[in-house]
Amino acid sequence: MLERLSWKKLLLELALFCLPAILLSLFIGYLSWLLVLALLLALVRNYYYQLRLSWWLWVDLKLTPPVGRGSWEPLFYGLHQMQLRHRRRRRELAALFKRFRSGAESLPDALVMLTADGHIFWCNGLAQQLLGFRWPGDNGQHILNLLRYPEFNHYLQAQAFDRPLTMQINNQRYVEFRVMPYTDDQLLMVVRDVTQMRQLEGARRNFFANASHELRTPLTVLQGYLEMMNDETMDETMRGRAVQTMQDQTQRMERLVKQLLALSRIEAAPQGEASERIDMPQLLRRLQQSVDGLSQGKHDIMFRIHDQLQVMGNEDQLRSAVSNLIYNAVIHTPPGTRIEVTWQRTAAGAQFQVSDNGPGIAPEHLPRLTERFYRVDKARSRQTGGSGLGLAIVKHVLSHHDSRLEVTSQQALGTRFSFTLPNRLIASAPLPEKETLSSQGVKQK
Repeated sequence: MLERLSWKKLLLELALFCLPAILLSLFIGYLSWLLVLALLLALVRNYYYQLRLSWWLWVDLKLTPPVGRGSWEPLFYGLHQMQLRHRRRRRELAALFKRFRSGAESLPDALVMLTADGHIFWCNGLAQQLLGFRWPGDNGQHILNLLRYPEFNHYLQAQAFDRPLTMQINNQRYVEFRVMPYTDDQLLMVVRDVTQMRQLEGARRNFFANASHELRTPLTVLQGYLEMMNDETMDETMRGRAVQTMQDQTQRMERLVKQLLALSRIEAAPQGEASERIDMPQLLRRLQQSVDGLSQGKHDIMFRIHDQLQVMGNEDQLRSAVSNLIYNAVIHTPPGTRIEVTWQRTAAGAQFQVSDNGPGIAPEHLPRLTERFYRVDKARSRQTGGSGLGLAIVKHVLSHHDSRLEVTSQQALGTRFSFTLPNRLIASAPLPEKETLSSQGVKQK
């Protein structure tokens, strides 16, 4: 291990250069000339190593410095050690920068690094996707040349960075901008996609508005009739009619609250639980009896049920889904409509289907049928007690059973609601060609 230079070592090296001249002068004299010659040789040696060092620094491409002798050896060795330290430091900085880049790319937010005057010098991949930046093509571009929004321009120019800016950009998404100075001349801009939050906030407002509206109507009716009943001159016929109307409105509110609680339980239930074995044929036959009572013979209802097709899932949820679909077919179709309920095995799985030849649904209503409180015919739905929550419940139930609701309808020709549970949820089912379907529990096919 070499040590650094010192005055002692330099003087010792100079003495070693002068020693041959002193010894030679003892025999031939001319001590001063011999010392001058020795010093010139030492100077030439130093110039030689200086030239080698300059060549290595400016011309030579080798990574290691030249080898020196004497006082130059610790200098070259020190340069070599410094070079190794710098090389190791560069590797550490490169690894640190790589970890920073990996961490920045894995963040759920878009990151853009700016100079103090707004020029981009780095952005992550999410910024390229969300804001449409191109990297490294947009390196050095001014941020206002890429985000041409008056609100953002004012936000950046005002430097009111203590609060975020939320706005809608060209791709119809809502984003939140946060700008933070992190050095004297650099800014970090964090951009978050808040579209889903805005949609959820809007859905929450709509839900409370719709729920309060649905509850306000029966409450208004109840309040009006209660004020009428304070009138002592009110005859018994009118009083009885008022009591019956109040009972109907109370039952309507009770059904609405029950459906809201059912929808809340379904949304809060964990996904993918299919632990119960459900005897769907038996469940549908029990529903058939209640549907016959609901229709009171006004509809031509036929059940075609696979007698041995059982599935795994949540029985309460599936009962709620199929009952909502069947009851809707009875409630929202006129007397004389033919309604067919089918439970059968297909190549895709276990299929449930409710079809009718009623008036059908207009195409503009189909995409919104599963929205909460959405009703095609609001006046008729209020007359029949409909809340607009039935199909929303069906949608959430099916999402818990790896399925989805399919609706096809043509005006004046009829409507069909169906869903298919995947094969993995079928508990026991024979091959399709050996299926046994019963119509009204009597006919065999």
